[in-house]
Amino acid sequence: MGLCLPKMGIQFLKHPILNIMDLKEIQNLIKFVAKSGASEVKLEMDDIKITIKTGSDDKETTIVQQVPMGGMQQQAQPQMQQQNQQQQAPQPETPGEAAAREEAKYITVKSPIIGTFYRKPSPDKDPFVEVGDSINEGDVLCVIEAMKLFNEIESEVSGKIVKVLVDDSSPVEFDQPLFLVDPS
Repeated sequence: MGLCLPKMGIQFLKHPILNIMDLKEIQNLIKFVAKSGASEVKLEMDDIKITIKTGSDDKETTIVQQVPMGGMQQQAQPQMQQQNQQQQAPQPETPGEAAAREEAKYITVKSPIIGTFYRKPSPDKDPFVEVGDSINEGDVLCVIEAMKLFNEIESEVSGKIVKVLVDDSSPVEFDQPLFLVDPS
């Protein structure tokens, strides 16, 4: 795999281990650009980016830049998007943004362990808590099974359950939000 310019006698081959162009290939490219009369040439291959600029006074400038896998393009895009967003006029708030702002005033109860989330103490019993229930510090909110042990998750705050964020019998990760509690 490589780029071959047969008319100019320049061939760029990718070395499987080094994955870079050698110095002789870069020098040949500089000479070719100087003879062609072009003022600037850019060459991008997978993880190499080369820009050769020639000035009117025949001085040559070569910039060789090794780009990490995934490329600088991925890093540059979020910055460009952020700059574009800052330059745009304020947009009306979307329903998702309004909900996120609304949820920010609530306390999030998170899973202290990895395991399986259960809302009920057993399949034939009622859930520990429902949306709208008032809870006190120390009340059991759910059970998380980890390695055949059932761990009761107790509330660290008093308030009212606003939202249950996980379905019953679902796997949960450490620090995953489980409940939203309104402390007021």
